[in-house]
Amino acid sequence: MATYSARPADLEHKWFVVDADGMVLGRLASEVARILRGKHKPMFTPHMDTGDNVIVINAAKVRVTGRKAEAKTYFSHSGYMGHDKQTPFSRMIERHPERVIEKAVYGMLPKNSLAKQTLRLKLRVYPGAEHPHKAQQPAPLAFPKHEAK
Repeated sequence: MATYSARPADLEHKWFVVDADGMVLGRLASEVARILRGKHKPMFTPHMDTGDNVIVINAAKVRVTGRKAEAKTYFSHSGYMGHDKQTPFSRMIERHPERVIEKAVYGMLPKNSLAKQTLRLKLRVYPGAEHPHKAQQPAPLAFPKHEAK
């Protein structure tokens, strides 16, 4: 029996919308990364783009557990000596809530050119409840809500 490998003619990319209101950041990011890669499909092929498009709304209402709201920082570097920036989670979520989810999803994807292309073309994150992708008729994607203990 030969190993199945998806062909470009076999691929069908659907659209899903995820409401991040009250969801835990890490759990949301891992599920979104799984859908972006296409691991939820039986035709998953690692070297092909078999995943679906994901729209994340209400990114500003995502939450983190424990003390991560105070302790978590985002690092960036300009390339010059001493020009590194540490941005705390609280400032990042109020100024650029979409970047918080994009960085979390990027951390869950493999570090290769296919993952970078997938993140750039298939993930759309919006801080509010409105998005301009009504024409694609995205299906709502519900994840089980996890309560903090």
